[in-house]
Amino acid sequence: MKKWSGEMFINEAWELGKILVSSKDREEVRRRVLDHVNRLHFETFSGGHGDLHVLDLIIVRDCARAWRSILNPRSEQISGWSVLDALMKAARGEADPALSPAFWADIIHLARGIEGNFHPHSDQTTDLIDAGEVHGREAAKLRSRELDEIGKYMDAQMSRYESGLTKEAVERRAKRRRTILKALGGTARDWKDWKWHVRHVAKNARGLSKMAKLSEGEKSRIQRAEASSVPFGVTPYYASLFDDDPAPGRDRSVRAQVIPPETYLDAFHDKTSDYMLEADTSPVDLITRRYAGILILKPYNTCPQICVYCQRNWEIENAMAPGAMATKKDIDRAIDWIRDTPAIGEVLLTGGDPMIATDPVLKKILDRLADIPHVKRIRIGTRTPVTLPMRFTPQLMGLLSSYNVPGWREICIVTHIQHPYELTPELTAATAGLLRRGIRVYNQLVYTFYVSRRFEAAVLRGLIRLCGVDPYYTFYPKGKEETSDYRVPVARLVQEQKEEARLLTGLCRTDEAVFNLPGLGKNHLNAWQHRDIVSIRPDGSRVYEFHPWEKKIAPRRTYIGDDVPILDYLERLKNIGENPDDYESIWYYF
Repeated sequence: MKKWSGEMFINEAWELGKILVSSKDREEVRRRVLDHVNRLHFETFSGGHGDLHVLDLIIVRDCARAWRSILNPRSEQISGWSVLDALMKAARGEADPALSPAFWADIIHLARGIEGNFHPHSDQTTDLIDAGEVHGREAAKLRSRELDEIGKYMDAQMSRYESGLTKEAVERRAKRRRTILKALGGTARDWKDWKWHVRHVAKNARGLSKMAKLSEGEKSRIQRAEASSVPFGVTPYYASLFDDDPAPGRDRSVRAQVIPPETYLDAFHDKTSDYMLEADTSPVDLITRRYAGILILKPYNTCPQICVYCQRNWEIENAMAPGAMATKKDIDRAIDWIRDTPAIGEVLLTGGDPMIATDPVLKKILDRLADIPHVKRIRIGTRTPVTLPMRFTPQLMGLLSSYNVPGWREICIVTHIQHPYELTPELTAATAGLLRRGIRVYNQLVYTFYVSRRFEAAVLRGLIRLCGVDPYYTFYPKGKEETSDYRVPVARLVQEQKEEARLLTGLCRTDEAVFNLPGLGKNHLNAWQHRDIVSIRPDGSRVYEFHPWEKKIAPRRTYIGDDVPILDYLERLKNIGENPDDYESIWYYF
């Protein structure tokens, strides 16, 4: 990659550099830089850059907006850092050595953007159509040929990712299943029994090594997790999704779900860290409420498998921890509170994973919720379709469907399918069984690094839709310190939505990209109206001010959050064989 530096910035943006040294008065320089930005923006849209494609004008506009926001004194106040000061020093040849290449890469791309020194849009056949040179059938044929080329590009990109539904993957997993059963002394009948899987959850490196081939580094990290009381657990079923030979990287995302990286273990030092501020939104024990019409009910505080990126890892002691079910008294008190709060029309039953409770226990909770007249929808948040699909027995699915009363009450499942390689015939059978009984299944994808390559998430959306699962949300990973290895730039998630998901047919891209804010809830990333870029830190992290969902309804504070440096992300992609040039437009999403 290029050597991004302050010197490179000054050499490229020489006109801006002259302004930065035009005065020693900081506020005078600020005014002159803003005038420069506004002039370039105006002139570009007045025909001053006639060689730019019309779509490139939008990049100029967006970069102008970013410059105006970053240079705003209020942005400096709320971020605690001045980009303007850093640029003025660099222009005088006094660049702070603490400013990283990632910082300069973002600044240089912002300068290129406002000055029009980029050309991502080459001439296309549609230019003939847009120019009015062809019409009717001839125009339609030109456009159709262009769409064919886009389709070929999509197919080539998506073919790189193998799903767990291919013949080869199914055979691979069948062999792995036999190996695991032999190691655990189980039978084919045991494999279909969800309780058998729960009894044999691997809670340490020794247990998982019986079921999967682990590298020495993976064993060491799992051992360190156990020694540090970091929650860990993998079901035999999910272990069967590991490859015997992980070198091709097919199961990279699968392993990343459950085996913590060193950065996670280094930062996981405070198990009482309530990152999402659930204590501030809990009017009574077991309940979290961030919205007017829906709340979260958490009666069961453990899972058969621990996801490394889980937002509630601070609450969970370990996989299948004893005593995880709340007391009847606490559950009754929480449900009584819901009954006494008529604004609540929807309840998300989650935890932990409530589907690990027995059918009779689930029935008691669901009976009480269904008995509340104003509760019209019950969602069950669970990852068992992915980690334990045999949990969905005919008896359980019959129980769940009994709460569906068309026109009056709905029950549905919300899960986390994270990668095409997690899809299996067992998962498909579970979701098909639910659909046959009128129970819809929705997916919430956490958009981690391990599903962020070009079209990787697009493959997932298309396949889960064929399995009867509706894409629902795509979540930006929580900004917790321990999950830094899983995070991607906000710009990458927006880029993915605009350049990859947008190419899918409508039924496959029903999900919304959101950033879940501590204490506030979901901030939708589909429009700039919901956030502002306010700074770029010395390490290259963009700083955003996220607006609360009710900003025009009720007075609420905004949230200031740091992003992941784009250059660092691109270097990680390069390290796993990706070409960073394929992601070049990421710099112009904010």
